[in-house]
Amino acid sequence: MAAVIEFAGVTVRRGQAVLLDDVDWVVEEDERWVILGPNGAGKTTLLQVAAAQIHPTDGVAAVLEEVLGTVDVFELRPRIGLTSAALGERVPRDERVHDVVVSASYGVVGRWREEYDDLDHGRAAGLLRELGVAHLADRTFGTLSEGERKRVQIARALMTDPELLLLDEPAAGLDLGGREDLVSTLSTLAMDPDSPATVLVSHHVEEIPPGFSHALLLREGRVVAGGLLDEVLTEDHLSTTFGMPLVLDKADDRWAARRRRMH
Repeated sequence: MAAVIEFAGVTVRRGQAVLLDDVDWVVEEDERWVILGPNGAGKTTLLQVAAAQIHPTDGVAAVLEEVLGTVDVFELRPRIGLTSAALGERVPRDERVHDVVVSASYGVVGRWREEYDDLDHGRAAGLLRELGVAHLADRTFGTLSEGERKRVQIARALMTDPELLLLDEPAAGLDLGGREDLVSTLSTLAMDPDSPATVLVSHHVEEIPPGFSHALLLREGRVVAGGLLDEVLTEDHLSTTFGMPLVLDKADDRWAARRRRMH
């Protein structure tokens, strides 16, 4: 089975700051990864490299068997589905929801004069239906709740039938109900064998959907631990990652963490 992400010694520097420090990481095509860490750990930077948005300063980063720096990223990026707050901010607020999704076929944000065929429109409608937001197709993006926008963005990310799906903090800004709806949706995607390899960035273990298989824990740009979720997600690893003593619980395939009370 081919690796969809293969990082060897990946380091990213910006001036004097080291955002990622000597990261080794391999993602296989049937795996579902969660990346956890505090603010400033390097999670979003890691995802930007995986999305072919930035190149490493040192080390080798291969995405979908293409080595960054030796490949035309404009040909590589359509093979990658991406959701992020930055991308969501670029979507015009007066854009029809259906057009937000279908315009991913051309890799554009904001539909203009491009033409789409029946297959494109059918796929967009099908994805909105799968993600439970088909009834919003004719609404404008700006009128949606935060949770609805997140689902529409995921539909857009899946529009090109990507080989890799990258989700940067998709539950950020959601209330409890919105988060639980999204976790349920992502769990359904994760358990579908036809879904692409998926990487989810989060601050919170509570946002890990059932069906995710692996975890990568980051602190200050370095890997604390990486591998199978049940082996990596321990109280010791999590406490090291977040720099405080934590208690970790698991029930019904969901995780929860809290600070350990000191007697």
